[in-house]
Amino acid sequence: MTNHSALAEARVEITHDVGLHARPSVKLTKLAKGFGARIGLALTADGPWIDAKSIVKVMATKAPKGSTLYLRAEGADAGDAIEALVRLVRRDFDEGSSDADA
Repeated sequence: MTNHSALAEARVEITHDVGLHARPSVKLTKLAKGFGARIGLALTADGPWIDAKSIVKVMATKAPKGSTLYLRAEGADAGDAIEALVRLVRRDFDEGSSDADA
């Protein structure tokens, strides 16, 4: 086994009607905490980057619908972490108010 960390990055548009408010923020940070990788989140490719496992920091982004979330992770499970987070955002944080398939 090698000692270097895996890196993964993605970007995904927020389609949830109210954006990254309290409940979606909690779901995102809870999911992020399930991975060992360090996970960062930003609203632009250049940052500033915040810790995606920090509910206070994630909620403070107040990212509205239509925002692009930039995600990056470093660690053994970085790819799985990014994949899971992108899926969560695309599912409108499992809140069921999706008009995306209309």
